[in-house]
Amino acid sequence: MNKPKLTVFASGSKTGGGSGFENLVKASRNGILDAEIRVVSSRENTGVKKIADELGVPFTYSAGPWTKETYQELAKGSDFVALSGWLKLVTGLDPRTTFNIHPGPLPRFGGERMYGHYVHEAVIEAFNRGEITHSAVTMHFVTEKFDEGPVFFRKAIEIIPGDTADSLSARVNTVEHLYQPIVTDAVLKGKIWWDGKNPDSLHSIYI
Repeated sequence: MNKPKLTVFASGSKTGGGSGFENLVKASRNGILDAEIRVVSSRENTGVKKIADELGVPFTYSAGPWTKETYQELAKGSDFVALSGWLKLVTGLDPRTTFNIHPGPLPRFGGERMYGHYVHEAVIEAFNRGEITHSAVTMHFVTEKFDEGPVFFRKAIEIIPGDTADSLSARVNTVEHLYQPIVTDAVLKGKIWWDGKNPDSLHSIYI
């Protein structure tokens, strides 16, 4: 039986990045995630390409433009698309089979420019104001608005007094790496789904 084809979109950074993508690939080789993986990056020489080369994963670089036609061409042949550290708005892909992982509680700490360290900084500021006690790792289906698709996985992470954005980020990243492959596998196996239009149609074994 053929494995589901999963395209991972991972931006990476000038100095590295791609740890989520790397984690998914390794999980696909140790029995946690049943998928055939390839990766797309918006940067030509980053940690994402280095990881792809080291692990023998097909790598595609694209400078855009990030139109629906570009996304459709890059995702052609895929059964599913996973965003993992992807910083651009996605359009033109099937919202039933496109999903993202986010390093904070949604919907409050989502939206344009709310990614990576910006999320952790905003969460710590809210904690210091006494507004929240926990951060979270969330996973959601992708619509054409940043972080507004239905959330199908949420794992709360307690904020410890004295936490900084850096210390919180490290703990969130550990939880991301633990759960992302497991939950991704559940999506690929049809244990998590929605109709792509009505959030009330969401079925998840986690929510």
